[in-house]
Amino acid sequence: MTATAPARLVPQPAPKATKRARRVTADQGERSIVSAFDRRRRGARLGMGATHVFLTVTLVIAGLGPILWLMKSAITPTQDTLSQPFALWPNGVDWANIATAWNDVGISHYFWNTILLAVGAWFFQLFVATTAGYGLSVLKPRYAPILNALVLATLFIPGIVLLVPLYLTIVNPPLVGQSMLNNYLAVWLPMAANAFNILLVKRFFDALPREVFEAARTDGAGPVRLFWSIVLPMSKPILGVVSVFAIIAAWKDYLWPMLVLPDPAVQPLSVRLPAVQSQTELDVFLAALAIATLIPIAMFLMFQSVFLRSAGLGGAVKG
Repeated sequence: MTATAPARLVPQPAPKATKRARRVTADQGERSIVSAFDRRRRGARLGMGATHVFLTVTLVIAGLGPILWLMKSAITPTQDTLSQPFALWPNGVDWANIATAWNDVGISHYFWNTILLAVGAWFFQLFVATTAGYGLSVLKPRYAPILNALVLATLFIPGIVLLVPLYLTIVNPPLVGQSMLNNYLAVWLPMAANAFNILLVKRFFDALPREVFEAARTDGAGPVRLFWSIVLPMSKPILGVVSVFAIIAAWKDYLWPMLVLPDPAVQPLSVRLPAVQSQTELDVFLAALAIATLIPIAMFLMFQSVFLRSAGLGGAVKG
């Protein structure tokens, strides 16, 4: 009598997920106001598409409408702007407005004054914000919490309260003995002491990986080398944000430059444009305003990717 061999157990493949189960899993992973089932309905798709188009058109009109109207009015005769402000050049285009604003009104001179003022404000603000943030976040001396609290406390002081003492300091600065009126340092130095930028940069430095700093110190990097070769390459996003804030703030500032730069030869566009408005034709003045908006628009186009992406850590690990 022969013994029968025991039957071998063949492992069975796991049952595949049904189409309904996969659909339920996908719906759970993409929860929104409108479910995936409703999105497949024709009426829901048409309604969502119409809503998206309406919101996009509304945002474009609200955001770009004033800028586009200004650009259109800059090359439109005054009578057309007053009689038909929303018509597209009913009597033709007047390109001479831009040349008149640039040459005759002197916008070219004030434009370069504004660029010089903005570049200096950008440099001083970025220098103070990065070095102060580096000291409070990476170096961390024993009194760093006290300094951090003092910097934070300055945010609760209204700027108008500091206007008179700051102006008196500029008129008679200590240790200098000479007034700083009509000197761009009178604008650069007060703007450099920006507590918001310091705390913003410090908060970003706090999130940087400390392992990279320890490895750099092990390799013999000192504080200056650590700041220049490690921290700054890792901080490209926040440097871009602070740069935009600094340049836009310097470009649109009116009150302080008007006080400390009384000489029209050194004043920026923000101060000179209201002064020449009463002496200039409307079409030429609108052309001057359009020229004044070029730098903010260029700044947005240059740094929009910095706001949208947060990648900036790659430069720190390159040899």
